[in-house]
Amino acid sequence: MPTPHEKRQQLRELLDGPKIIRSMGAHDVFTALLLEEAGFQAMFLGGFGAAASLHGLPDLNFLGLDEMAAAVRRMATRVDVPVIADADTGYGDLHNVARTVEEFERAGAAGLLIEDQVFPKRCGHFEKKSVIPADEMILKIRAAVRAKADDDLVIVARTDARAVEGLDSAIDRVNRACDAGADIAFIEAPESVEELEEIARRVPWPKFANMLSFGKTPILTAQDLEDLGYKFVVAPIETLLVAAKAILSLSRTFLDDGDARSLESSMMTFDEIKSLLGLDEYLGLRDELSS
Repeated sequence: MPTPHEKRQQLRELLDGPKIIRSMGAHDVFTALLLEEAGFQAMFLGGFGAAASLHGLPDLNFLGLDEMAAAVRRMATRVDVPVIADADTGYGDLHNVARTVEEFERAGAAGLLIEDQVFPKRCGHFEKKSVIPADEMILKIRAAVRAKADDDLVIVARTDARAVEGLDSAIDRVNRACDAGADIAFIEAPESVEELEEIARRVPWPKFANMLSFGKTPILTAQDLEDLGYKFVVAPIETLLVAAKAILSLSRTFLDDGDARSLESSMMTFDEIKSLLGLDEYLGLRDELSS
């Protein structure tokens, strides 16, 4: 298992590489294991998926710092790839942002997002968002950068200003945030391909694209985004959406048929699950230590 610092170096190497980083939101550790098995080189832990998975609640800032840091720790200690985690607004003022960075870093995060919504925030694709003044956002980014113990920790500056103040303001905010030390620029919820193209032209920093199915932003392929100049693309809650549909289908089948045999072709086998979880490694520990 790589150390947290080594995972941050992995993420830095991916950012310096020629290809776009393809990531997917993992709403729990089991999902993260599946994504790692599939071949993803970086994991995204978002607030929407975590709130739904941990509490069955919407993304309205129900999760506090300690809960989210604990979720980061559980995931980062189980997968070998870097975990980029949603730190929302930093859970308060500048001193809260600093503590958030410290706690996420101790938990093993390779990167984190800091955004400019008014605390408490809401999902970026929900209506009636509010943002703090741009100068306050820059102070939060500076506080986050100064709080890092590991220089390789990646800071993603996210703005929700597109829906509140317009695209020009959003572009100005992320450019200023990266000037202040953020590593990646993330404008949430652009509403057309033309806006995605304009962001690519006017933001000279590494750019993050959020491809939320059924959201406000049109879906482009990872290759299309790479061609535009984006560096990081995430499908943030698609694992949750697919799991929800699959579990409902399973439940209805079992209620109607009394068993789930008709869906076996859509399941992993019990042996595959045991292998994914590393069962033989744990059960073999006594024999290994006794030999």
